[in-house]
Amino acid sequence: MPSHASYHRILLKLSGEVITGFQKPQNQESTWFDSMISAIQKAHASGMQIGIVIGGGNIVRGVSSHTHGFDRIAADQMGMLATVINSLALQQALEKVHCPCKILSAIACGTIVETHGWKKALDYLENGNVVIFAGGTGNPYFSTDTAAVLRALEIHAEIVLKATKVDGVYDKDPVYKDAKMKEEISYSEFLQKGLKIMDATAIALCRQHKLPVLVFNLFTSGSLQNVFSKEKIGTLVSGE
Repeated sequence: MPSHASYHRILLKLSGEVITGFQKPQNQESTWFDSMISAIQKAHASGMQIGIVIGGGNIVRGVSSHTHGFDRIAADQMGMLATVINSLALQQALEKVHCPCKILSAIACGTIVETHGWKKALDYLENGNVVIFAGGTGNPYFSTDTAAVLRALEIHAEIVLKATKVDGVYDKDPVYKDAKMKEEISYSEFLQKGLKIMDATAIALCRQHKLPVLVFNLFTSGSLQNVFSKEKIGTLVSGE
């Protein structure tokens, strides 16, 4: 069982960009990718129950495809299929380090992956599997951030861990030198300021159900291990 200093059940939200470290094993990107896989494996081995939602933006992003003249529904369906590809790659990386892993997809994919069901997800988690949720919400017009919150609520996760390229939530765009990172921010302030680091629909759903979100930099050495151990890192989004 996990120690008192770690979570029992979490939902980890990853961008599709993490798969670049899987695709290019000989360059520097593989270092943080291997570190991420190791951190997940060790947390799972300690007894933590882990759900993962991964984006598909490294392959195709629905919203950006729509701007190139694609029908929005078709563009979002392309994005959902991209998450299935990334989920398969992530599953392979985890199973390589002997971390049992199941994929559940919100869109039916025949014999490739299983179709999502919340009770099935809970059974898999409770029987010692990492569960990767593919296919977004299964519907167009919703981001994988929203899918992550929805799956977190379904599995009764304690928190959503939102992995990003920045250290946390800032009071302004972090490209500005005077931008200051907040250790904590309320759902309401996040929405009022129109912060873009996480989809507003996802944050609104978190506020409705009082589900906390921790935004952190995945690419900082040791960050994921620290997050799993509840070290003070990133920005906690919670409270009214």
